[in-house]
Amino acid sequence: MALVKLCALSAVLLPLFGCDPAHDTPPGPSDSTEKQSTLGSNLSFPWSRLRLPRYILPVHYNLLVHPDFTSLSFSGSVQIEIDVQNNTNWLVLHSKGLNITKATIFGHNLTPFSEQPLPVLYNPPHEQLGVFSSRVLSTGHKYFLHLEFNAGLSEGFYGFYKSTYKTSAGETRVLASTHFEPTSARMAFPCFDEPSFKANFTVRIRRGPEFISLSNMPLVSTNEVNAAVFEDQFSPSVKMSTYLVAFVVCDFKSVTATTASGIQVSIYAAPEKWHQTHFALEVAVKMLDFYEEYFNIQYPLPKQDLIAIPDFQSGAMENWGLTTYRETSLLFDPLTSSVSDKVWVSMVIGHELAHQWFGNLVTMEWWNDIWLNEGFARYMEFISVEATYPEFKVEEYLLHTCFAAVGHDSLNSSRPISSAAENPTQIKEMFDTVSYDKGACVLHMIRHFLTDEVFQSGIVRYLRKYSYTNAKNQDLWDSLSNTCSEKDFISGKHCYNNQQAFKNAYLYAGEHIDLTAMMNTWILQKGIPVVTVRRNGPYLELRQDRFLKTILPSDPHWSSLQQGFLWHIPVTYKTDASNVIYRHMMTTKTDKIHIGVEVDWVKVNTDMTGYYVVHYEDGGWEKITKLLSQNHTALSYKDRTHLIHNAFQLVTAGLLPLNEALDLITYLRLERHTVPLLQGLGYLESFYRMIEKRNDHELTNKLGMHILHFFRAVIDQQTWSDSGSVSERRLRSEVLSLACHLKDPPCLEHAQQSFKDWIQSNGTQSPPTDVAETVYSIGAKGVDGWTSLFYTYTTSLSEAQKRQIMEALTSTEDTSKLQRLLELGLEGKDIKAQDLSSVIYMVARNPLGHHLAWSFVKKHWRTLVQKFQLGSFCIRNILIGTTSQFTTSEELADVQLFFESIKSESSQLRVTRLALDNVKKNVYWVKRNLGTLKKWLDEQIQ
Repeated sequence: MALVKLCALSAVLLPLFGCDPAHDTPPGPSDSTEKQSTLGSNLSFPWSRLRLPRYILPVHYNLLVHPDFTSLSFSGSVQIEIDVQNNTNWLVLHSKGLNITKATIFGHNLTPFSEQPLPVLYNPPHEQLGVFSSRVLSTGHKYFLHLEFNAGLSEGFYGFYKSTYKTSAGETRVLASTHFEPTSARMAFPCFDEPSFKANFTVRIRRGPEFISLSNMPLVSTNEVNAAVFEDQFSPSVKMSTYLVAFVVCDFKSVTATTASGIQVSIYAAPEKWHQTHFALEVAVKMLDFYEEYFNIQYPLPKQDLIAIPDFQSGAMENWGLTTYRETSLLFDPLTSSVSDKVWVSMVIGHELAHQWFGNLVTMEWWNDIWLNEGFARYMEFISVEATYPEFKVEEYLLHTCFAAVGHDSLNSSRPISSAAENPTQIKEMFDTVSYDKGACVLHMIRHFLTDEVFQSGIVRYLRKYSYTNAKNQDLWDSLSNTCSEKDFISGKHCYNNQQAFKNAYLYAGEHIDLTAMMNTWILQKGIPVVTVRRNGPYLELRQDRFLKTILPSDPHWSSLQQGFLWHIPVTYKTDASNVIYRHMMTTKTDKIHIGVEVDWVKVNTDMTGYYVVHYEDGGWEKITKLLSQNHTALSYKDRTHLIHNAFQLVTAGLLPLNEALDLITYLRLERHTVPLLQGLGYLESFYRMIEKRNDHELTNKLGMHILHFFRAVIDQQTWSDSGSVSERRLRSEVLSLACHLKDPPCLEHAQQSFKDWIQSNGTQSPPTDVAETVYSIGAKGVDGWTSLFYTYTTSLSEAQKRQIMEALTSTEDTSKLQRLLELGLEGKDIKAQDLSSVIYMVARNPLGHHLAWSFVKKHWRTLVQKFQLGSFCIRNILIGTTSQFTTSEELADVQLFFESIKSESSQLRVTRLALDNVKKNVYWVKRNLGTLKKWLDEQIQ
């Protein structure tokens, strides 16, 4: 599952009962520890644990679903073939919000097991139902559980839910789509809704003649039930988890092509957006061809459909054979979509198609290891797009993915990559920066540690060995180490048994490495290390500590927060004495490396292939600053970007004075590469936006003037066009946006004229896509301009253009308009509910809107939770997006007070602790650095 562009973070509600599936025993009526509601009997619910018993295994689902768009409801039936592994009278499975109208059990020859419909009991807190049979279901036998049910189409974004879109004529049309990950298949049909309960699925969908239906597998037949209803039957699926089942009933149109190996690929969208599907089709075909070659495993289904759903909470979802997308993640309009939109579409498709192997073919055993799905898919985005669209230069984006992970991981409220998660709220919170971004960056480190060839062969081995089953962390390390079980060794598989594994330990910098021991330090403990580097004669002395931004080494709590943290760090470094990249494995708190007395400078963590921060003590940063000012190209653009990032991260942690970091980026006058330029500019912009909200007009003006003066040459080089490479166009977009925000006269003049031309052309002459958002933002400052833009927003068929316009609408200085946008987002008509969290974040970024947005969140908290579900990344985005704007002790106290007022919910969420850590970090930054910034700016002006 791909997150939306703003996405972020995590949970903690403990289960009421134990949850060790290894000790399951079949319950009888006397086994209950919790009384539950019953249907027509005095039976009590038989199962007390959150996770299902392991002695009933689903083999095959025969599912029929019939949506009714008049009543906005659906009915259906499911017949589940089950394998009984222990004698029992009970079948316990998942169900949420379904009305079960009939329950029957059949024997292996489909003869009724009971003369009467069976009692059905519910346990709503655990989202489970139990079916009781007076006759014992015997070990080793197969049975068929038949359930009939109905429910309303969900109003949210989970389960089987309603979606709508408007035609250019203003007509509203309805469709129904599914989103099941992580725990919402149970909202569409009763099932064993845990990832290890893999089974085959045969799906039948009933629909009206004006619709089509889609599911994971190809359509086999269509039968007429009556004049108004047709039934589509799809091929039986491969063995898969319930969260990957999908079906859609809609009136969409498609484009189709075929891969080199004969896989049929189709892109579906609303009929009037058909022309926006062609780029996605090109990408999907290229990606499937690439993955089949890279993984050396053929895509196992005969088709792959990709469909743009008008209402979609996340970025996309990897349902096997039917991947679903937010429209902005799949559709590309050549007239209004920017080059960044193009890169985004390719990355999201790369992510979802990587899941067809990582996640679908091999699935994590439980949600605590969701990173095995999402970390791999995030990392494969970069590998796949780099291979298929090298001109996009996506390796530049990988640095920022790792920077995002560092920002999260340097707070005490972070979590280990592999973390406990039991209930649905905890599980939803696992889809966060740690699973996606840190997971990808740790894999990037492993790949460089092992080499590309070893890494690729290891993951192919992993995918082959665990195909159609489930895996855990250790299985990956064994595959990458080429180790296996004694059974596999004896059977002649190409691997080593545990006793011989040491012979295959990796040789890294002359040392034999235990990969499992190494990786456990990155997967099973939270946080990120900072490696402090000090020169001592011919030696480089190293010390590792846990990197934290909200506490200083002088704080009494420092030592307790450092206790027990130690990483096995694959250190790389480069010196002025050689072009060689040196390697060293650091497994102790302190270490030293002999580099020789002739070495002048050392750059540690070459190209940021390692996931750690580096601090240069005892004049080390002065040497780096001198090097950059005199010969910055001695270092790669990645190293230069990494140094800028590390310097300002260390400032936030109180380990480096702000003036030293600011001095370091003065070399940017010489910089010609987009990535380090934008990194340095980004920090100055973040400082400006922070101070802007504090109403310190003098400091705001000084910093704004400095940015415009310092980057004058870069600003003046930009053209108001869509020409140049992807990197050049990205620089243009960012630089001109900031210049206009800082009220640069030439920028404002260009933007105003471009907006005037757009208005006079009645919207037919669109501004260049790279600068459209800037043009619209300047136009939105005027009353008429804002009104024109809002009208275009409500009528445009381009989601890319609507996103640009919403950014502009939320930049207005009229707070009544900001309030109106928030209320319209809550209403969900002119602004869809899926976009509400983004609107709240955009309003919060406005210096006149950050308190307005926070007040809105506090006032409508219950409604927001009802819309998006506790633990969802929309709720996380809302909380982080609003509170991260705060920098004062008073604002911190207000956030704490609100979280205390919703303690029943906030206590379940890791994100509330993360939000508080973020605000504390901001408060500390201002206290430590505002005076230094003022003094430094005064020195620059003199």
